[in-house]
Amino acid sequence: MNNEINAEGQPIRQLIEQEAELIRSKNVNALMPFYAEDLLSFDVVDPLEYSGTDSVKQRMESWFSSFEGSIGINIRDLNITVAGNVAFCHCLRNVDATNINGNKLNMWWRETTCFRKIESKWLITHRHSSVPFNTENGQASMNLKPLNEIN
Repeated sequence: MNNEINAEGQPIRQLIEQEAELIRSKNVNALMPFYAEDLLSFDVVDPLEYSGTDSVKQRMESWFSSFEGSIGINIRDLNITVAGNVAFCHCLRNVDATNINGNKLNMWWRETTCFRKIESKWLITHRHSSVPFNTENGQASMNLKPLNEIN
């Protein structure tokens, strides 16, 4: 992460960094306290939405088990806005890992995450992850990279 975050946004940044570390180590049980019970997630894979922590936990367990070893997660261009008991951030995320079939996955996606302070604790209440698609062929654009990484 390479953006300057003001003091108000530091707790959110720390939460995002801790979440990324737990994803790297595939520790789904330690991740669950980061999410509000009524979490709604729009992921880059089917189905159209994941509602509640049980469905998100199942999604993460499935995703984690599809990779050999740890998962490389990178976060770029993090921007955080905090107003009272709500906050949101947007960033670019990258996964770099090898699946259980030995195939390498290295892809970027866009992500927006919303937080709510519940009982003095910041929790993730909504996440929207997406990749653009090519309007000519209708296919997801899985090989895009941030502008400053294009040679």
